[in-house]
Amino acid sequence: MKRILITGAAGFIGANLVIELLKTEPNVDIVGLDNMNDYYDVSIKEYRLSEIEKLASEKKNSKWIFINGNIADKTLIQSLFSEYKFDVVVNLAAQAGVRYSITNPDVYIESNIIGFYNILEACRNNPVEHLVYASSSSVYGSNKKIPYSTEDKVDNPVSLYAATKKSNELMAHAYSKLYNIPSTGLRFFTVYGPAGRPDMAYFGFTNKLIKGETIEIFNYGNCKRDFTYVDDIVEGVKRVMMHAPEKQMGEDGLPIPPYKVYNIGNNSPENLLDFVDILQQELVRAEVLPADYDFDAHKRLVPMQAGDVPVTYADTASLEEDFGFKPSTSLREGLRRFAKWYKEFYKV
Repeated sequence: MKRILITGAAGFIGANLVIELLKTEPNVDIVGLDNMNDYYDVSIKEYRLSEIEKLASEKKNSKWIFINGNIADKTLIQSLFSEYKFDVVVNLAAQAGVRYSITNPDVYIESNIIGFYNILEACRNNPVEHLVYASSSSVYGSNKKIPYSTEDKVDNPVSLYAATKKSNELMAHAYSKLYNIPSTGLRFFTVYGPAGRPDMAYFGFTNKLIKGETIEIFNYGNCKRDFTYVDDIVEGVKRVMMHAPEKQMGEDGLPIPPYKVYNIGNNSPENLLDFVDILQQELVRAEVLPADYDFDAHKRLVPMQAGDVPVTYADTASLEEDFGFKPSTSLREGLRRFAKWYKEFYKV
């Protein structure tokens, strides 16, 4: 039985990963950590945790423990590592959001830099088989070459959030080299789905349309996003977790860093206007909005805003090659599942 630490376990990807592991692995021992902050509606985090608790209570051969705490709390992290002796660590705890990093930079340094440093130090002092951590497609900045490949140079972030994620990759590389810690960074591309983050466009648009407010579509709709359904992200994370980069010695007698980075994206960018169109259709289909809703009256095309990029597009060739996996959920199917969940959760 592997003992796994999942940080950000009440978060969107974290909670879905815990559920997937409990569902598919016959016996698994998971410690979940999350600080339950109020960056967005805490009731969604509580809902995700209640879904985990329900499932965990049925899985008699598996273990699930939840700890309310912050990865920036070094003493807590050190004590957890020495008490539980983790085999695998999946660090998904982070302050997310490009726009929020412009108005609230402090929390990004605390969580994404200091918090990640604490995880690395704990892995150094309590050796683990594999450290997997969340990076982001935002590290590509306004990369002109598409699709984005992990071979591309990523030295020009356009937001503090992106800079912290690039820093994570650099820190992990240094620790992999110095202490032979197998680590894999995963650059996620625009994750969406049921019980997602309300600050993401599809969720925020739905909240506004329900209230009869106007939604703003940036860059006059000329943006493309590689929307990736959460189940596809989780499947990618699960496969990567189980195969740590190999430890090897170099010609200099020192370890070659057991270090990898992969993109997890849908490999098919969608125009923002098409995305909004599909979202509208699925909200009507799920009866979240009435069939005669006047969408045109509630839409406004506005200029690009700071920190944003015109296109995201994942090259997933190395993920396919190494793990035989490629995300495949269509945008319509994913938004259909979101609309159905939204209706049930908010009792529309």
